[in-house]
Amino acid sequence: MAVQSGLRDFEGKVVIVTGGASGIGAAAVKQFAERGATVVVADIQARHRQSVLDTIAAIGGKGDFVETDVTSEESVANLMQFTAQHYGRIDCAFNNAGLSGPYTPFNELTLEEWNRLIVADLTSVFLCMKHEINQMLKQGGGAIVNTASGAGFVPAPGLAHYTAAKHGVLALTKCAAKDFAAKGIRVNAICPGVTDTPMMQAFIGGDETIKQMMNDTLPFGRMGEPREIAAAAVFLCSDAASFISGESMLVDGASVCR
Repeated sequence: MAVQSGLRDFEGKVVIVTGGASGIGAAAVKQFAERGATVVVADIQARHRQSVLDTIAAIGGKGDFVETDVTSEESVANLMQFTAQHYGRIDCAFNNAGLSGPYTPFNELTLEEWNRLIVADLTSVFLCMKHEINQMLKQGGGAIVNTASGAGFVPAPGLAHYTAAKHGVLALTKCAAKDFAAKGIRVNAICPGVTDTPMMQAFIGGDETIKQMMNDTLPFGRMGEPREIAAAAVFLCSDAASFISGESMLVDGASVCR
């Protein structure tokens, strides 16, 4: 299949997407590739390597896959080094990899589970940003988008660790946006609402009653689709968002309305 006609505003740009093998990340990979970017997909699930590369190739795009554990600084540094050595630069990065925790009352949350999720959802973003920014400083600029959540604004019941991590992602986003604005580096975050991803489907477990109950609580009467969330990240990475930095964009169908 040839590359679809349309906007090619990422032509010649190199983009990293973490957690790019499924869900929102995979949707972003497809949209970046359709718009001309060379996409380096970082994911811990190496078994998806070929399917990811096949998807990129099917739309006439260019890209690579680097098995990456975003909780390991060594692994993250390897991802950035690989990208810089093979493609010369990192123009944009979508830090999307992360986990959701089991619903646990605050007073029953173990330190082990707290640490596991904080490392996966907050420390990982710090590590990616640190190494992305170092490369972007060398080349004179770039754009970073982090995946936070509506839980970055309002508490998610039974998910104190997840809520704390996502509040932290917004804090990192704001700090880096201020610190590096004069260096040509933009940093923003998207805050998805309930989204129909493989992670969400695993939670639902094929139970249509649970799915309907969830949809009934949402203003749009449905969950968001990964492509809808990804589109916000792609926009914030694009030159169309050239004066947007430090923003935390809710993409949740009016669920929070801050």
